[in-house]
Amino acid sequence: MIRKAQGFALIDLVFVCGIIGLLSSIALPRMLLAQQAAGASSAIGSLRTIGSAELTFALTCGSGFYAPNLTALGTPPPGSRDAFIAPTLSAGNTVIRSGYIFQLDGVPFPGSPPACNGINPGETTQGFRAGADPVGAGNERFFAINANGSIYEHDAALFGDMPELGEPPIGRILR
Repeated sequence: MIRKAQGFALIDLVFVCGIIGLLSSIALPRMLLAQQAAGASSAIGSLRTIGSAELTFALTCGSGFYAPNLTALGTPPPGSRDAFIAPTLSAGNTVIRSGYIFQLDGVPFPGSPPACNGINPGETTQGFRAGADPVGAGNERFFAINANGSIYEHDAALFGDMPELGEPPIGRILR
């Protein structure tokens, strides 16, 4: 009398788990690289947004001067509901988003006039610098932008060496 096999044997389950483990070990590094590339693309886009917002602020609200920090760019002018940047970028002067830490600063110019969104006289700046540094280890792409409007990339922290105007001593321009 021959018995008909019903279901799976233990060896079948071990074999399937081994194949899944092998495929996962091949796919996981690629997935992490794709995640880092997506975070870097998001950081570049956010820096472009900050650069455009600073230019808009200078032309419409700052009398030719730039906002000194992210929260100032996130403050809408009177009579408007819309700020110069989204709340996700202006929640604080240092913001973590898409695996990057974003910062913006500038040296206040004593002779600057008040801005239309409530920034006091002497607090706006003649230039600015913004940076995006990765939060976790393993991502070696650091980005920064300044009043020139060009985004720079380097494999080490770039924000500290970034001048408010002109080229930094390290890094290269992204095209």
